[in-house]
Amino acid sequence: MRRTTTAAFAALLAATTFATPATAQTVSESSVRGHVSYLAGDALRGRGSATPDEAAAAAYVAAVFRGYGLQTAPGMTGYTQTAEIIGYRLDSPAVLTVNGTAIASPLLFAASGQPVRGTLSLFAGTDPKVAPASDVVILTAPGNPLRLAGALDPAKVRLVIVRATADVRSAYDRVGGKPRMPTTLKGQPPRPRPNVVALPDAAFDALVAQPGAQVALDLPGLVEEVRTTTNAIGYLPGTDPKAGVLLLSAHLDHLGPRPDGKVMHGANDDASGTTAVLELAQALAGKKHRRGLLFVAYGSEEIGGFGSRYFAANPPVPLDRIVANIEFEMIGAQDPKLPAGDMMMTGYERSNLGAALKDHGGRVAADPYPEQNFFQRSDNYSLALKGIVAHTISGWAVVPTYHTPEDTLANLDIPFMARAIQSLIAPVRWMADSRFTPQWAPGGRPRE
Repeated sequence: MRRTTTAAFAALLAATTFATPATAQTVSESSVRGHVSYLAGDALRGRGSATPDEAAAAAYVAAVFRGYGLQTAPGMTGYTQTAEIIGYRLDSPAVLTVNGTAIASPLLFAASGQPVRGTLSLFAGTDPKVAPASDVVILTAPGNPLRLAGALDPAKVRLVIVRATADVRSAYDRVGGKPRMPTTLKGQPPRPRPNVVALPDAAFDALVAQPGAQVALDLPGLVEEVRTTTNAIGYLPGTDPKAGVLLLSAHLDHLGPRPDGKVMHGANDDASGTTAVLELAQALAGKKHRRGLLFVAYGSEEIGGFGSRYFAANPPVPLDRIVANIEFEMIGAQDPKLPAGDMMMTGYERSNLGAALKDHGGRVAADPYPEQNFFQRSDNYSLALKGIVAHTISGWAVVPTYHTPEDTLANLDIPFMARAIQSLIAPVRWMADSRFTPQWAPGGRPRE
């Protein structure tokens, strides 16, 4: 662990005063600001997934859980849960050749980890179901080529070539300014994905004019590496062992430093959600409730939801005891599409959880961006696939600072955050003490 990070962490804890949970029923702006200031501050360098910076963030969250009087989860001896991740990095640029001639400056957006040799096919459509079954496909339709590339079947298409538009280059910056490499939990195969390469206009147009060309992609600098990701877990036992457990969660990692040195601090994504979990832990820890409460901050969401996937495979309580999961993601700004003070809940219509929270004072509303598939894009999905009613609560999910260096404390709406978190204390407390058990709506539960 880096000395500067460790020193800053120790200094912060030394200066931290943990409010007595029994009296901590009001979420204060100063407390919210304090948590975000450290999690999204310079010392943690953007909390890159499965890095020592992420581990330092998890240590902070674990220390706060302990300070609030939470216990270790059943079967655990500490407040953190770790898992090994197998990934790759590129120590030299990818090489793309067409009929044996190298193409200058290919932008490798995503890699499968395997070289590709194949015949070039053109695809001018937008429906991935009718894309050609070809090792190499170049996408020529206008629109969002990255979304289409991600929807292609990797069993049929091994290399996708797109135009390096301004939007594509911006998206590359938003994922950290480096290619997405194959990554998986130790002992599991990586999820299949096609390689995606973006080319500047001249090279792209020249390639479009060569259907049937022989294309090769090589990754000469590919190096395997093993990293550790860390979840922070606190537990408040319930008074009725048969009543089950509520899971309140967020992810604590972000993108870390970009290759150009700019730090992706991730104040909104997702220091804000982690702060919500901490504030709710403080408010609810004053007394025991009928149901137990698990408070979890996951690692490595940004590179594939690995913290939540590991938790779902290795839960400290049996999954059938978890009656619901509320994930918090990007609650740092008000969405202009929603009424003032409201947050959106992904997949609202999939279950009766959102309506129940709203009936008891929670400022939650339906997701105004169904086309973005946000329900499947956060850590709630790892639990939902296991059958648990699990949703994510967000503020402005398409905020302009998303995955940019501008996602900093200065660009958060702290008063909105404090009020939003405050609105959830009463409904969560009600659910922890009631006999209400959320249920999926018909057809609402996703399947593996």
